[in-house]
Amino acid sequence: MNIRRFIRFAAVGAVGTLAHYALLLTLVEGFGASPLVGATAGFVLGAVVNYALARLLVFDSDRTHVEALPRFFAVATIGLAWTALLMKLFVDVFGLHYLLAQLATTALLLLWHYAGNAVWTFRHRERQAEE
Repeated sequence: MNIRRFIRFAAVGAVGTLAHYALLLTLVEGFGASPLVGATAGFVLGAVVNYALARLLVFDSDRTHVEALPRFFAVATIGLAWTALLMKLFVDVFGLHYLLAQLATTALLLLWHYAGNAVWTFRHRERQAEE
């Protein structure tokens, strides 16, 4: 694992996470939405922010947006399914506050998103063909 790239990915992820949490709080606290709805909507917003910034600042990819974007959203969709499952488990089964549950979920999914995007979404085509 390229540790510098992982740190940049985590920093970019922090910006996406800020967008995610801002929408989560707005929907739950401001509009009375359920934590699951807020977390899901926040996840989608965070994914859009993360794609744009990861593409620009983290991964030097030769893939076009037409190639990379569907891959990114496939990785994100799997992450979204895990987010929904973990939020349901942490909030409804274990009784955690939704923000603590979201923090735990975010931490657990960081490695999934990095690996999926480094190995598949943004990987150079010639490197992938060699393996």
